[in-house]
Amino acid sequence: MPNTAAFSLRRLTSEDADCFRDVRLEGLQRYPASFGASYDDECDRPLEWFRARILEHAIFGGFTRDGMLSGVAGLLVPPGAKMKHKGILWGMYVRPSARGRGLAAALLDCVLDHARGVVDEIKLEVAPDNAAAIRLYGAAGFVEFAREPRALKIGGTYHDSVSMTLRFEPAGSA
Repeated sequence: MPNTAAFSLRRLTSEDADCFRDVRLEGLQRYPASFGASYDDECDRPLEWFRARILEHAIFGGFTRDGMLSGVAGLLVPPGAKMKHKGILWGMYVRPSARGRGLAAALLDCVLDHARGVVDEIKLEVAPDNAAAIRLYGAAGFVEFAREPRALKIGGTYHDSVSMTLRFEPAGSA
């Protein structure tokens, strides 16, 4: 895993459930239009639910020198035979105090490195007004393939969604 002077990265384990829960709920609460899940749906979930998410998905975390989990990104691989070739990048969030230091790009690289050889393609959804995230994904090779109007409804307000994908080239292709 890549490391920098400002943070270290690794795949989360069940022992990280408490800090994962904290980061996840912070992101859901601060940026509700950036996630398909809602703070209200997850805030009362038991710690075991978050532990299960870690065990069922490949979730990577970025830790500051003092050991604080400051960013997360996950990869879901659907279980069905016809769908498991397309992974889903989900839950990408970096705390504001850790932004601007390359943590988001490093987390994305961790997910992509893990996904190569596991899936043929990764999909994601992003809010169309999240220009920084769209730039990050575009720089990694993701391309927009659809826009869904009214993808989310939060407190009576509709929010659109941009769908992006990144296809991995088969080994040995030019």
